[in-house]
Amino acid sequence: MAFFKKLKQTKSKTDRSRQNHQTNQNLAPTHLSDRLDQNLHKLREQTGNSRDIIIRTLQHIFGSDRTIAVIYVDGLVDTLTINNSIMQSLTPRDSHEKLDTSDPTEILSMIKNRFLSIGSISDVDDMGQLISAVLEGNTVILIDGSCHGIMASSTGGEERGVEEPQSQTVVRGPKEGFTENIRTNTALIRRKIKSPNLWIVDRKIGRVTQTHIAVMYLHGIANDKVVQEILNRLDRIDTDSILESGYIEEFIQDNTFTPFPTITNTERPDAIAGALLEGKVAILVDGTPFALLAPITIFKLFQSSEDYYQKFDIATFLRLLRVISFVVSMLLPSLYIAISTFHQEMLPTTLLISLAAQREGIPFPAVVEALAMEITFEVLREAGVRMPRAMGSAISIVGALVLGQAAVQAGLVSAAMVIIVAFTAIASFVAPSVSISNSARLLRFGFMILAATLGLFGIMAGLIAMLIHLCGLRSFGLPYLTPFAPFIPSDQKDVLVRVPWWAMLARPTLISSNNSKRQQMTPRPSPTEDRD
Repeated sequence: MAFFKKLKQTKSKTDRSRQNHQTNQNLAPTHLSDRLDQNLHKLREQTGNSRDIIIRTLQHIFGSDRTIAVIYVDGLVDTLTINNSIMQSLTPRDSHEKLDTSDPTEILSMIKNRFLSIGSISDVDDMGQLISAVLEGNTVILIDGSCHGIMASSTGGEERGVEEPQSQTVVRGPKEGFTENIRTNTALIRRKIKSPNLWIVDRKIGRVTQTHIAVMYLHGIANDKVVQEILNRLDRIDTDSILESGYIEEFIQDNTFTPFPTITNTERPDAIAGALLEGKVAILVDGTPFALLAPITIFKLFQSSEDYYQKFDIATFLRLLRVISFVVSMLLPSLYIAISTFHQEMLPTTLLISLAAQREGIPFPAVVEALAMEITFEVLREAGVRMPRAMGSAISIVGALVLGQAAVQAGLVSAAMVIIVAFTAIASFVAPSVSISNSARLLRFGFMILAATLGLFGIMAGLIAMLIHLCGLRSFGLPYLTPFAPFIPSDQKDVLVRVPWWAMLARPTLISSNNSKRQQMTPRPSPTEDRD
């Protein structure tokens, strides 16, 4: 048996190696030939003669006997750039204009330096680089007789414009959100942080997709060790495809087997800018409007960008409300199960009699009743998300009301249970981070089972186990419960309570270890004294 097991593992490794070789062979470095027809034949062969790859040949360019090929992908380039800046430059109005040389290398150099009116131009000398450049939306110019080419930036095509974020709306604050274009997203951040210390490190991940990744941080503020650790984890990723930032999140997070997120995501440029100024690191992925932020603490998940645009007292109230709502959404059904099943003596007599009257004739115990209602609501929520937007909200709201009322009238559940499930659902939408709301959704079922088994003792045991788990979590070396565990007095000004801006003199201590000073000591705002 051991022999066959070893043989199977060896075969699996061989298959993976062969698959990786087949995946990478098309983009393997192969030097260009000095014959244009061979280069074009190899290009068509490696791309399957795809019809969207346009190859435009121009003969006797500038009166020479050379042939030039202009290569680009239809739909990935800006048509105006192709027509006005490239094709028009290669076909001058004066048909008698001639070059004083026939050397292909000199002709390419003159085209690059004299004729092309494009900002970004570079050289290409191998087939893999040529194919990658073309598939990224650039235009490549080849000339017969030269084993080099020119790559001109012409990225364009159809893309979504900058719109208001759909998942993180605010009443006061910027209304712009990220798009699927990574360069648009980096530009949105640079508009807010006009500093040369805003550094961007580019990576390409995915053997097939070749997805662009941008790691952004403020040099001199972000922790260099954290930045290097993030880059090292990105470099270790070896996969075929990266289609969304969620792929990156699962590959680089510290602990996979936890319901709590150790990396957060946002589609708001102002949230990224504020986090970078605190010393965090942002990871942007081409093709998705959701950027990643690390390292984070659990308290960051209850904070919103709008907290910093409102008065500090309102922001503090809203943060406390979000934390309370999170606890309610996680524990309220389990508390009802525990008290109604094991600890009826904790209820006032009048309320106990009312609940007993409601449950008279209910054929199921409280835990089955709660699980059925919670699962029903989760089904309605998922249906509302997947259905068309015009129908989704109506289905989720009307469906919950109709099913709840019908279940009460049929005697399947009590009215109190419908109220508890509805309030739990509303409380789960209060947190600004969808990730922490999903954590509460998962933990809710675990606490319900503990409550049905051991009552309040089971809930307390679950809370203790959850607290121990939270104490052991790290986000790129940062303790998850910072600044409460470890307790850092200077960082308490912007956690659950937000003090006025003039009192927040320092950045988070453990996050920005290089430069923790945010601003100088400023006098407390007060009216100017009148002088006679």
